[in-house]
Amino acid sequence: MDDEHLGGDEFAPTQTYLNTSTCGLLPRRAVDAVTALAAELAAGRPGGSGDSEAVEAARESFARIAGVHPDRVAVGGSVAVHVGLIAQSLPAGAEVLFPEGDFSSVIDPFLVRGDLKLRYAPLERLAEAVRPGTDLVALSSVQSADGRIADLAAVRAAAAAHGARTLLDATQSVGWMPLDAGAYDFTVTGGFKYLLCPRGVSFLTVAQEAQEALAPLHAGMSAAEDVWGSVYGPLAELARSARRYDEPPAFLSYHGAAASLALVEEVGVGRIGPHATALADRLRAGLDRTGHAYVPAGPSVIVAVPGLGDRHPDLLRAGVVTSARAGNLRLSFHLYNTAADVDRALDVLAG
Repeated sequence: MDDEHLGGDEFAPTQTYLNTSTCGLLPRRAVDAVTALAAELAAGRPGGSGDSEAVEAARESFARIAGVHPDRVAVGGSVAVHVGLIAQSLPAGAEVLFPEGDFSSVIDPFLVRGDLKLRYAPLERLAEAVRPGTDLVALSSVQSADGRIADLAAVRAAAAAHGARTLLDATQSVGWMPLDAGAYDFTVTGGFKYLLCPRGVSFLTVAQEAQEALAPLHAGMSAAEDVWGSVYGPLAELARSARRYDEPPAFLSYHGAAASLALVEEVGVGRIGPHATALADRLRAGLDRTGHAYVPAGPSVIVAVPGLGDRHPDLLRAGVVTSARAGNLRLSFHLYNTAADVDRALDVLAG
């Protein structure tokens, strides 16, 4: 394997960083964008806290990555808020189906409603668990705890057969795995992992036919068709696009996001995915040699090693950044990783 990363001179980690599933590294251009805006704010920026052009650049860039028109993309600050919007729009008694053990932000906004019927099924049997009366299937494309990849085509087919809507959390996949967001009623994505954005950046996509079923519960001036004509008093008209679900943007984060997403586009998901999965495969091969079981078998960029979560501190002391999740040691790869990173982790695990 070529021991090169795909990030050029955009990244300069001081440790072996195998933890993108927790938080992606910021490229230099994003750091520069955030730093420049912070300096302008400290100096008394005449235009206020930031530029809407950066927000729109981020929206358009994400739309291209996700394969939808920008009119289908709303911006926000967290996946939990986007999911909460969807949860609060369901009628009382609606049935929502989840994979067992999915990430809390996918489940808890529905749970706290208290008047919905929630069901759970093993990830590998989720499609067959969809039934008449299921109103929504909500799942992550890639499981945070262990990197398992859902059979998305089967879930979509089952939902369509039973008239259920679909909600996909693509946080652990967008940036390395292709996404056709238009194939789902709703998608949510946290930008601070594989999209390399600062925290405070997230995206919601809403299919045209699902838009009227989703109430713009946190509407403010950002949700208006005429934003600057809606600063005071009741807004005259909601945005006709998914922008009606926009949260007021955190400009520092979105200035960085516009730069980060541009880099993801420049390198291309079609290059990032094979590069990162090849590194994960190298790790899996090394674990095979040492007799360690792991999940999943492939082709995920995430590798989880059950029972080794307690080795996380050892790795950290050796300068290898990983994470411990659900009892697993979790390692994850992105465009800035190399074969040397894999070999360093294997050396530490071997003692």
